Amino acid sequence: MAWWDRNNLRLIQNNLREIDCNLDVDLLMNELNRFSANVLMMNAGGIVAFYPTVLEHQYRAAGQTKDLLKEAIDKTHANGMKFIARFDFSKAHESIFQRHPEWFYRSKDGQEVNYYGIVHTCLNGYYQREYSLKIIDEVISNYDVDGIFFNMFGYQNWDYSGNYYGTCFCDNCKLRFMDMYGLDLPDSEDTGDPVFRVYKEFQDVTTKQMLDRIHELVKSKPREIAISTYNEHKVDIVRKESNTAITRPHPVWLYSASENVKSLEDTWDDKLISNCCINAIDLFYRFTAVSHHEMNLRLYEALASGSGLDFCIIGVFDGYPDRANFADVQRIFRYHADNECYYGRFQSLADLALIKPGGTRKTASKEYLGMFKVLKEQHIQFDVIHENDLLRQENKLHRYRMILIPDIAGFQAEPLALFRQLHASGVHLLATGRSFTADDANRELLRDIFKVMSYREDKAVRSAYLAAAEKRIFSRFAERDWIMLDDYFGHVEFAPACRGVLRFVTPSTFGPPERASGHQVSESFGAAIHRSGSSGAAAYLPWNPGEHYYKYGYEDHKNVLLDVIDHVTEGGYVLTAKASPQAEIMLNRIDGQTCMLHVVNVSGFNGVTYLEPIPMHDLEITLRGIGPCRRAEELASGQPVQLESREDAVTVKLPVLQQFAAIVLHQS
Repeated sequence: MAWWDRNNLRLIQNNLREIDCNLDVDLLMNELNRFSANVLMMNAGGIVAFYPTVLEHQYRAAGQTKDLLKEAIDKTHANGMKFIARFDFSKAHESIFQRHPEWFYRSKDGQEVNYYGIVHTCLNGYYQREYSLKIIDEVISNYDVDGIFFNMFGYQNWDYSGNYYGTCFCDNCKLRFMDMYGLDLPDSEDTGDPVFRVYKEFQDVTTKQMLDRIHELVKSKPREIAISTYNEHKVDIVRKESNTAITRPHPVWLYSASENVKSLEDTWDDKLISNCCINAIDLFYRFTAVSHHEMNLRLYEALASGSGLDFCIIGVFDGYPDRANFADVQRIFRYHADNECYYGRFQSLADLALIKPGGTRKTASKEYLGMFKVLKEQHIQFDVIHENDLLRQENKLHRYRMILIPDIAGFQAEPLALFRQLHASGVHLLATGRSFTADDANRELLRDIFKVMSYREDKAVRSAYLAAAEKRIFSRFAERDWIMLDDYFGHVEFAPACRGVLRFVTPSTFGPPERASGHQVSESFGAAIHRSGSSGAAAYLPWNPGEHYYKYGYEDHKNVLLDVIDHVTEGGYVLTAKASPQAEIMLNRIDGQTCMLHVVNVSGFNGVTYLEPIPMHDLEITLRGIGPCRRAEELASGQPVQLESREDAVTVKLPVLQQFAAIVLHQS
């Protein structure tokens, strides 16, 4: 077993500045021990080398008087920790650009990007394709590193001020694109342009080819060295980030850490997820931290979702101007160190799956995030399966009762065949938005499984509604008959055998008040549910309730989804709770005799600000299908937990939830 396979990381990243090149390593070790850290990530090379490199084209930190990399590695190991060396090859010092301008990014008009003396490189240039391997080899051949991490891997088109420069038009990109596809680079970044779609494939292929070469080099060494970056291909530790940015559009995403961890942990069994909780509020403001309530939430969500811990600051702790989060981070890291035996090997008990869209599907992403939020608030246990890895998850997919497909227009032939198999074996499918409308093969599945005979998109639906007249299905709408609809709607003709519900109410005048009338209930339906023999049920909603809930937050759109899910699955969820939607609940099995129940209090989030969570009282959580339990213990606060165990169900009663509860259920 490789050292990272234990999934017990308590990682601290000190993202060094050039001025930190002679830092006091002993002082840093003392700080790391206060954090109960077991992994240090620190800069090695790329933009700046923090060791005495002998390579001509690697810039070494100005004024460095010692081999910081060696000292840091030696003392990290002496303190019982692992060391991950950080690289960034996306940019290089301007002195290298002056010698080899052909290695660097060029805009369409032929300009380089020089950001305060650091110049953007290109993945297809010699520096990234060849020289980066020399730098990596120099480090892993001469230093006893336990892992390597690459920042900003792949194609980078933005500078740190947020300026966008577009497709790289350097000669290397032109020649390689022509060589691989026989095409000139696309003139514009238009997803409707087939050449641009080929270019996006080119980016993906060439990025993975580079990761193949790095993997071959690193794994040729006679030591266990983990490879880590933000891409899943040929890496051991996939890094993600929970971060903020002052220019990021609202809504603020509450479940950042949970989604980051679940979308990797539930899909890839052979990779570790490390979700980096960034202390700073923005790149522009690296020395001011987010609220400690937000930081606590990120760390608790990561733990409860199945990963270790990961925390990052710029520079070093000594002299860092915002120390407000340190005490809480230390406390949560220490909790994990004290209870490590229960973490790192969670086995999901979820029987619903949500597909995460791959690529750059912005609308599908919002639909996906809205569905994620709906399931979380309802305490429905679910797994996230990434679209890019569906085929490898075939066996796992067959065990789910329902699979949710959020506005994913097109699948390739193999995933389409897999969906047919799943449906035929009794798995229920729920699809929303433009799912399965991209081409003839997808529309054929739409017709065969969901009984959609035709589809016509309508973008002029502002002021339209959906009529929730079928109260037997839509029980959450006892006193409300119409649901607001915005953005777009798919006018769908369903086969006669398919039951249509939620009739489309046509737009009409909405002002002045004297003319606010004229809506008509049409023959189009906002949902249809089809059941056939031993096959699973198929529910299709030709609009985006998840995106509506993500953007607007109205419970109507959440309740539509829940009513359809309840109707199709007939309930019987593995977990139900008498608890606020602001209690985030995660259930996992540790082994054949032990389960773990986490509850995170997210009530301190008011939409923008993270505040002290409001204590919750008398939570009651019922678990089905896990077998009887003999006793329960709560690890975080040690408070007593009442347990009622029957053959068919186990009920856990938690007197009070402050921030976080971790309940171990012993079955023997």
